[in-house]
Amino acid sequence: MENNPVEVSIVMPCLNEAETLEGCILLARKGIEKSGRTGEIIVADNGSIDSSREIARRLEAKVIEVSLKGYGSALRAGTLMARGRWIVMGDSDMSYDFSNITPFLEKLEEGNDLVMGCRLPSGGGSIDPGAMPWLNRWIGNPGLSFIGRRLFQIKISDFQCGMRACSRAAFDRMELTANGMEFASEMVVKAALKKMRIAEVPVTLHPDGRSRPPHLRRWRDGWRNLRFMLLFSPRWMFFYPGLILTALGLLLLLPLSFGDIQVRGAHLESGALAVSGMTVIVGFQVLAFALWAGSHPIVRGLRPPSAFLSRCLRFFSLERGLLLGMAVTLLGLGLIAHAMLIWHAAGFGNLNAPEIMRVIIPGTTAISIGVQMIFTSFFLSLLDLNTETGE
Repeated sequence: MENNPVEVSIVMPCLNEAETLEGCILLARKGIEKSGRTGEIIVADNGSIDSSREIARRLEAKVIEVSLKGYGSALRAGTLMARGRWIVMGDSDMSYDFSNITPFLEKLEEGNDLVMGCRLPSGGGSIDPGAMPWLNRWIGNPGLSFIGRRLFQIKISDFQCGMRACSRAAFDRMELTANGMEFASEMVVKAALKKMRIAEVPVTLHPDGRSRPPHLRRWRDGWRNLRFMLLFSPRWMFFYPGLILTALGLLLLLPLSFGDIQVRGAHLESGALAVSGMTVIVGFQVLAFALWAGSHPIVRGLRPPSAFLSRCLRFFSLERGLLLGMAVTLLGLGLIAHAMLIWHAAGFGNLNAPEIMRVIIPGTTAISIGVQMIFTSFFLSLLDLNTETGE
């Protein structure tokens, strides 16, 4: 039996699911039969202390014991042991109907790499009464999916659906690493970054059959998914905020360096000049974070090279960054020297005089930016990136 060819592997993560596991396995067996394909059922057990493993073995499912805790860890380990060309994943709590896997397989056979189930009405899915808490249904899941679509330009309605399918070849290409619930977002994000074909199939979410609370923790797991998406999108997380902060700071710093200004009745002077200088420094630091955060996952192989990052790094090469950083630092030192001359001419009197502060603050700001440019250039050169391939 073990050597027979397998077309479909259904993988279920399991942690103390004795109440519902048998029903899921029977539905999965029915789904394989209805699809007309050969298949296997894999239960990736994540340390159950009830009779889950015994139930799975009695029903002739393959049990994979996974010691590393986490939803993603269980699914990853179970899939790595799968023999099928197509992989179908779904929770083992009776919330999804495993007897209806044929639409997923048909989408895969059409050439799609990843097929997501969609529970939300916007994608044709449905949610039975009592199957999902109000906050998750109307705010959490739609909100996370909206953010994912905006950050990664993916036309998927439901990022978090627990039922999905992919080809084994696509799964291997994704190189998934998340151990927790953020595994759900990681699959979609990495498939998009690697230019895979993604499709969607409407599904119905049923109330789970367990008498205990679900493993999902709304705030913790929601934050972990959001955090993952933000960290994998350095443009939105760092670049755009840094660019806005730098631009706003310069917009005030430059005119205030020549004198006080009036903005809609507000009189802005040296205090506003100091705040604008701080804003420029913070903004530039966030821009540097954008380069670091974009480079690090590429070096670790967590995401493919980015065309946008390649353009930034080509502009911000070590030599160019050093020259520009030294030029800005020298400009700042020149301004500080000029401020010292003004102070000397005033008989070393009040150092806080407005005419002196209008030179000192831009000077210290320029020095801070120049030094950051120099060390950012050295840091990026240490990564020795090869980002010639487009995103």
